[in-house]
Amino acid sequence: MFGLAGFGIGLVALAFLPFLMPPSAAVVLMTLYTVVFVLPLFWPLRRDFVATGMLALLVGTVLGTPLGVWLLATLPATVLNRLIGLVLVVIVALEWLGAYPQRLTGRLWGWAAGIAAGVIGGAVGTPGPPVILYMSAQGWSPRTIKANLQAFFLVNQSVILAGYWWAGLLTAEVGRLALVFALPAVGGLVLGMRLFDRVDHVRFRQLVFALLFVSGLALLVRG
Repeated sequence: MFGLAGFGIGLVALAFLPFLMPPSAAVVLMTLYTVVFVLPLFWPLRRDFVATGMLALLVGTVLGTPLGVWLLATLPATVLNRLIGLVLVVIVALEWLGAYPQRLTGRLWGWAAGIAAGVIGGAVGTPGPPVILYMSAQGWSPRTIKANLQAFFLVNQSVILAGYWWAGLLTAEVGRLALVFALPAVGGLVLGMRLFDRVDHVRFRQLVFALLFVSGLALLVRG
């Protein structure tokens, strides 16, 4: 998903990983992978990058990150699982209802999207939705959106990862899990990059969001 669309590594992975490991470890693991993966995704799209509107997003995410990291470090595992499930269900509902704004202008929206991404990304590892909503309403092409997302994620996820390290969440166990899941993660990234210009994005998106909805409900109920 990340190699194909430029986002969604947390959305998809966190729909399943909390069933295999503590949710806090899953969130930190996905953040670590994102920091590593953004550069190979950004490089082929570097000429599509547009700086306009990005500064507000980046400043906002730096401001919002500490609260998100604090929530991840302090909330019980069951609460985190339900928060992840709630975020997934809300995102799918927005997708299915078509409740995305068509046009957002002004720095205030950039600040708001950046702060929300910092809080949500730090707490449950899914910073993409508020930023995607903002970027989709700027009139940018799909390639520019994907390029700008990678630039944003590089800053957002690096700041969040530094916060996890400071909070003691970047542990040796997370490092071990990163090595265990490295091969399928890299394989999925390469496959997604190769399929970017070939796959039917509409049907793929429909399938992904259906899986997210089922997993989100399961996390809400299971806790």
